[in-house]
Amino acid sequence: MELEESLLWKKSAKELITLLKNKSISPAEALNANLDRIKETHEDINAVVTICEERAKSKIKELQADAPDLPGYLHGLPVLIKDLTEVKDVKTTFGSKIYENNVSTHSDFLVEKIEKMGGIVLGKTNTPEFGAGSNTFNEVFGITANPWNIAYTAGGSSGGTASALAAGAAWLGTGSDLGGSLRNPASFCGVVGLRPTIGTVAHGPTNLPFNDLSVDGPMARNVEDISIFLDTMSGLDSRDPLSSKKTNQSFQEEIYKEKSGLNIGVTDDYNMLACHPEVRESINHAEKILKQMGHNVTRISPDFTHAEETFQILRAHLLSSGKRSLYESHKDVLKEDLRLNIEKGMKLQVSEIDKAKIFRGDIINKTNVFFKEFDILIAPSSMVPPFDKNTLWPEKVEDKTFDNYVSWLMTAATISITGCPALAVPCNFSSNNLPIGIQIVGQRRQEAMILNLGYHFEKQTKSNNLLPIDPIK
Repeated sequence: MELEESLLWKKSAKELITLLKNKSISPAEALNANLDRIKETHEDINAVVTICEERAKSKIKELQADAPDLPGYLHGLPVLIKDLTEVKDVKTTFGSKIYENNVSTHSDFLVEKIEKMGGIVLGKTNTPEFGAGSNTFNEVFGITANPWNIAYTAGGSSGGTASALAAGAAWLGTGSDLGGSLRNPASFCGVVGLRPTIGTVAHGPTNLPFNDLSVDGPMARNVEDISIFLDTMSGLDSRDPLSSKKTNQSFQEEIYKEKSGLNIGVTDDYNMLACHPEVRESINHAEKILKQMGHNVTRISPDFTHAEETFQILRAHLLSSGKRSLYESHKDVLKEDLRLNIEKGMKLQVSEIDKAKIFRGDIINKTNVFFKEFDILIAPSSMVPPFDKNTLWPEKVEDKTFDNYVSWLMTAATISITGCPALAVPCNFSSNNLPIGIQIVGQRRQEAMILNLGYHFEKQTKSNNLLPIDPIK
């Protein structure tokens, strides 16, 4: 088994689950293979920042001898968890010096569900402080690099998970998404990230249980694997007031169906944002592929007027509501950008918050009108290709300059406002051979449709055959 174990990291999650289910390999062998690959890649990418090997081994012993035949059951597959999500008896830092030595006393609902479905939590992946930003660095663990070129950023805030997946240091991993944190790093690292509809994936406990801007979701190397992981994660949890009942469909089964003739709207900038020329070209490339697949493609965008103003206000309000007490007790320890965001939220007037909510309602209504005519919206996952990992954020794109780290994220954050599910999939490469992705956006609760399109799009681009890779120096 020694030779096979050394090659297991190259296999897909589906292949590993099949081997585990058939008892061709044991969960312990999968765990050892994963540990070896994490150690091989850590110095280059710094993606997996905490390992809980002994806990994982004890969880293997708790696996059911007769595994249930359920969609998404993982049969002892090792899984990585973003370091914003609590795992009982494991260090959870939230990427902050404040919690540098914090050991969680409970697991998030999501972690409980993954473990109930046969997943083995092996470690935590890097994130910027409290997930604020789309470049993964913090003062606890440092910078996470992009395996396609370790001088470049993996994106964020789920950059640790994305980087680990691309380098073969994970088969499946979790992420979260407020303004693009599942989609931006997926695009930068050439992997797949899904921002699901609110309630599809339960999470908590949290001091803001009715927060409907931030969601947890799955990440994987390809659409087939991510559909399996969504089957794992989704479903009703009555402890989460926004949680919704799982449909009878298996997401994995849905992706294989052949479909053509979808009405697809395509945009590179929502008629209002900046967009890097190479990203615009990736959208042109995607448009050609979709037409070749037999779909009806139109250059069009919903009316997203006031999207940035809306998102900036609602995000600041969310941060100040959730982090006010932390700000009051540890103001001087928080990174400056996060501190300023919280302060902005604390200074907001009720009238400003009300206006943002009304703007959001208008955007949602106009998006609903769009989806009466179109099945899918295609847009960039990020307005720029990956950039140097020591650059905090792009300060200029085309003729637009940014004075904050949120504005350049609006290609993804705009979709967050709508509440629609969005799947980031690889499309092509930049001139310096770094991945560029697109996001496939559907109407709420239409995860099966966007996963299906993503799977067949992926077959055309053959991106599912490119990973994992050894980190490139």
